[in-house]
Amino acid sequence: MQTQQSGKVFAAVALLLAMMALLSGGAARRESVTVDEVAHIGAGVSYLQKLDLRMNEEHPPLAKALAALPLVLRGVHADYSNISWTFSNKMFNSHLGEWVFGHWLIMRWNDPYSTVLWARVPMLLLTLLLGIAIYVYGSRLGDVRGGLLCLSVYASMPAFLAFGPLVITDIAITLFWVLAVWQLPEMWRSPSRWGVLKFGLVLAGAFLSKFSSGLLFFVFVAFALSLRWRGVPEQPTDKAARRAWRRRGWRNLAKATLWAACFVYVFYFVFSWNQPTDSFSIIPHFPASPFLRRLLMPLWIYLRGLAGFALTAGSRPTYILGHSYSHGVWFYFPALFVLKSPLAFLLLLLLAVVVAILLKGRSAGQRSAIPSGMELHWRAVWVSLVVFVAACMLNRLDLSIRHFSVALALLILLLAPLPGMLESLQRLNWRGARAGNWVTIGLAIASLATAVWAYPNYFPFLNVLSMGRPGYLLVNDSNLDWNQALPEVESFVRQRGLNQILLDEYGFS
Repeated sequence: MQTQQSGKVFAAVALLLAMMALLSGGAARRESVTVDEVAHIGAGVSYLQKLDLRMNEEHPPLAKALAALPLVLRGVHADYSNISWTFSNKMFNSHLGEWVFGHWLIMRWNDPYSTVLWARVPMLLLTLLLGIAIYVYGSRLGDVRGGLLCLSVYASMPAFLAFGPLVITDIAITLFWVLAVWQLPEMWRSPSRWGVLKFGLVLAGAFLSKFSSGLLFFVFVAFALSLRWRGVPEQPTDKAARRAWRRRGWRNLAKATLWAACFVYVFYFVFSWNQPTDSFSIIPHFPASPFLRRLLMPLWIYLRGLAGFALTAGSRPTYILGHSYSHGVWFYFPALFVLKSPLAFLLLLLLAVVVAILLKGRSAGQRSAIPSGMELHWRAVWVSLVVFVAACMLNRLDLSIRHFSVALALLILLLAPLPGMLESLQRLNWRGARAGNWVTIGLAIASLATAVWAYPNYFPFLNVLSMGRPGYLLVNDSNLDWNQALPEVESFVRQRGLNQILLDEYGFS
């Protein structure tokens, strides 16, 4: 019986992931190359073919290198004698050259359709891998029903369907953030050497995906402080033992961070092997200087990329809810989240809050919504969510819902205990528990139906709270358009036999 049930669960998980792959991949097949992909695809190819990280230093290289792997294996052509490459041997030159090099690689030197399509395949696989992680962790924070609920919501989230297959850094950092947050509690549980090493690998993946991953250090501090403010059942009660327990956690975090730094260094060292060290002119010429420059080059490139990220991540003008602002505003991401999330997901979050309050009141705090042994993981998830959302609200770079992907994934995980809480209320003879179960199932189905109904237009998706108003009156940037709909423009022109149109193209190339 148990084997049969496991088979049904496996089939349900496979079906949801297959649905996501069809919807997300199908939409991506219809779309032209988006703005950032122009630079990212060309840069990724150069990393693998030339072992040179000069292009797109303002973003770490992991996601771009993964996307370029099938292209390089298929023999993609790049002309490294072109001025766009030779001109980009200095930091500020590369910020210009990366766009021209990427444009030529995609549009001139290779077939545009197949180049973009194959570059997006690894990114779609990363998106599905994140779905597996959300199911597994959701099942542990709740039960199998909780895991399936989380996966249903994730697989139907327009933001993940739109941005998942694209050659950008947002889904990669979301995956490694979720993995890191989940493994964080293990640092307080006397992990083996392999456990610390594994956490270091995950941290390295985050650092190699996006520079904003440095927020994880704030998560570590906030998580440790929360344990002082309010303990968990597995926390030692004796004062001396509790102090040793905390020290062990910090010590393991330090070890894992050192491992992560080593992995990042090795990655940068290998992929910058052929990169000229002329930019490292701070070290004068002497017999051993070439060797010393090569050893220090990975650190120099990473810090230079971090500086470039800091310069480009400053305040920019933005637009939200019909108003323009000269800088980012604190309510940008909350408003965007409400408008661009399926209404069913918002109602599920509201239902989870109401059910949690009811359970706490009816059981007089005796019944926990979180399975025994999962309290530390639950703490890590919601603490990291608070830190990330606070950073988004304080930050003045307000561009796109894709920058909120980490928060979306963590919010989805917070739904995991809902089926278990409803079951507990049913045992407490609350009459609304059965109705709550049906409402939960109905909202999960409604979320999946929304994804099918919105296909393939996930970029401009807005829920019914937009009141039918045009999207351009409410949101901006890649929340509506990122150059992905140029094939639709071409079809429009051909169907009407137009010889000339006025096109306000959003991009550099």
